[in-house]
Amino acid sequence: MTTTATVPTISSTSSSTRAKIAGGPTPEEPFPIKMSGTVIKGFGRGSKELGIPTANLPEESVDAQGHHMETGIYYGWAQVVVKNKPKHNNDHNKSKNSLLVAGSASSSTASLATHCPAIVYPMVMSLGWNPFYKNEKKSAEVHIMHNFHRDFYGDDLRVVVLGYIRPEFDYTTLDALIKDINIDIEVAHRSLERPDYAIFKEDPLFLHL
Repeated sequence: MTTTATVPTISSTSSSTRAKIAGGPTPEEPFPIKMSGTVIKGFGRGSKELGIPTANLPEESVDAQGHHMETGIYYGWAQVVVKNKPKHNNDHNKSKNSLLVAGSASSSTASLATHCPAIVYPMVMSLGWNPFYKNEKKSAEVHIMHNFHRDFYGDDLRVVVLGYIRPEFDYTTLDALIKDINIDIEVAHRSLERPDYAIFKEDPLFLHL
């Protein structure tokens, strides 16, 4: 069993004290950090409890790059390359519990067709043990900031990590955790708008079919 790191316990953080942007005007060492792997089943809590679905990278991907990175919340760009043919499903409840996120207009899975490079989207990634849930294994949970109507288990997830937002905390309430995650998403959006971060949408990692 992996020993979890000791992290501070907090009841909430104030949005007024949080930085609106993370990182300098250009990515600095050790960034960019590139990670990729087949999407695996996680704990299923992102959609059900948080309303913020995530896609989990496999353990070997975390082991390959995670030792370069301290635990916490990161931001960057992500791409899903479909390996499994999407199943058409009109069940509203199932689409509502899709793996990958929320917040923008609905998207057709046709945009992920493999005859050309798939679309690249902004993301936030939690790397660590998620102390609120007392995970026993280090994980990389990626929240892609777009709305899809299917999950991506078994498909390829590619991530270019460009900056660090904050350490992970052990929250005393679920509401405090959700509030901080939503602030993380806002910070990531603003941070990635800068030209020296936006150009990584065209990183060679995302151009392979």
